[in-house]
Amino acid sequence: MTEPCAISFAEQDLDAIAAMAGTVVIFATPDGRLDRLGKRVNRLSKGAAQRVVDSDDFGDLSTGGMLSIGFPSGMAAERVVVFKAEKKPSGKAARKAGAALAKSAGKGAVNVLSGGRPDAAEMSYGFALRRYKFTDHKSDPKDEAAAVTFHVSNAEAVSAAAAPMAAMVEGVFFARDLTNEPANVLTTDDFAARLAAMQELGLEVEIFEEPQLAELGMRALLGVGLGSRSPTKMVVMRWSGGGDEAPLALIGKGVVFDTGGISIKPASGMESMTMDMGGAAVVSGVMRSLALRKARANVVGVVGLVENMPDGAAQRPGDVVRSMKGDTIEIINTDAEGRLVLADVMWYAQETFAPAAMIDFATLTGAILVALGHEKAGAFSNDDDLVENFMKSAAKEGEGVWRMPLSPGYAKLIESRIADVKNSGGRLAGSATAAEFLQRFVKDDMPWMHLDIAGVASQTGATTFAPGGASGWGVRSIDRLIRDQFEQDP
Repeated sequence: MTEPCAISFAEQDLDAIAAMAGTVVIFATPDGRLDRLGKRVNRLSKGAAQRVVDSDDFGDLSTGGMLSIGFPSGMAAERVVVFKAEKKPSGKAARKAGAALAKSAGKGAVNVLSGGRPDAAEMSYGFALRRYKFTDHKSDPKDEAAAVTFHVSNAEAVSAAAAPMAAMVEGVFFARDLTNEPANVLTTDDFAARLAAMQELGLEVEIFEEPQLAELGMRALLGVGLGSRSPTKMVVMRWSGGGDEAPLALIGKGVVFDTGGISIKPASGMESMTMDMGGAAVVSGVMRSLALRKARANVVGVVGLVENMPDGAAQRPGDVVRSMKGDTIEIINTDAEGRLVLADVMWYAQETFAPAAMIDFATLTGAILVALGHEKAGAFSNDDDLVENFMKSAAKEGEGVWRMPLSPGYAKLIESRIADVKNSGGRLAGSATAAEFLQRFVKDDMPWMHLDIAGVASQTGATTFAPGGASGWGVRSIDRLIRDQFEQDP
């Protein structure tokens, strides 16, 4: 797994500033005021910091911007960064500030002179999230920052506040690594093994193989993998940190590679289908974070792992399969496979765990990309409280989401002449008909939300908290939802 950068917290020491190497970061308010540590840097640099703050360039900066002083006299540092920041920023602003610092930081040591600022822990969180680089398959990976130290007025308290955030970073990095891996490395066997290894963190992990899935009646899930040499699996992860209450169920689509099957995709862009297990990666990342921070909640994560390949044994358009629930499904398009995976896994989770609520994650449709692009995930839900609480959590974490509609009119588009339902309604309202298909496998009175993350799971360019590639979208928002809505008080 990609290791987060090493971040430490030290008690501020005015006398140590002159000898600090690498990059030294100080803060100035929008009206041009330096704090105590900034004033010491200004004195050491013979007034250079104040000249920067008094400049027109600093005045033109937006809050969150920065200017640099190269090789300041009187200091060992290679550069001083003057960061324009509110004295008491919001948590979101502090994380963005940390991410901006991480993006601009060089390879050497970084010393952030936070002093008594209340945002040091949040800033370190943003720094760590942005300082990600997937180099597992690079022959000569380049090193990043040697060390990052936040110099604060109460190192013990700030370190304690940052500890659960560090657990979140590990969960996000785990999800990113899984999503970034090529399919010849992250096979269904390898994916399951990585999840089984989390038993060391205190998770209960159970792996279901094909004979067990057949015994359970999971013909929808198994049908997707008929053309692949990689065995289809289901992995159940349980974290029991709460009391006797019913768990929250998190369900993930884990298609490790999607050719489209017999309904094969165009060659152009097919290489990106290594990310079609992004939903399972989010669930796995959340479960890792919960275990690392010892969450006081009961959560079960269930992921279906499968590969969708064309083969003489592969499922065909026109086939009819029976789901674990008992509904028959006419296969119109073998590239509409993610909903088949989720249908059986969702039903299993409800039958086995009787959860308090259920949330599924899937890179499900290209239609959600057409509707929302790469800015937001699409949320479909039968429960206003659940989706609204999640959207509040996502807003706090800066992860975009937009509520999409469910309607009987969309359900009519997937009515089948020969079976109970068909797996595709065609081009019109593609993300909504997919959600309506899933809703058939949600029990009455079960609060449920479907998150279509096809547009946000992986990005071609950098985002605020991630370089290009896998984003880990959803790990932070779901963890916050769990903390705010499902976690017990100490």
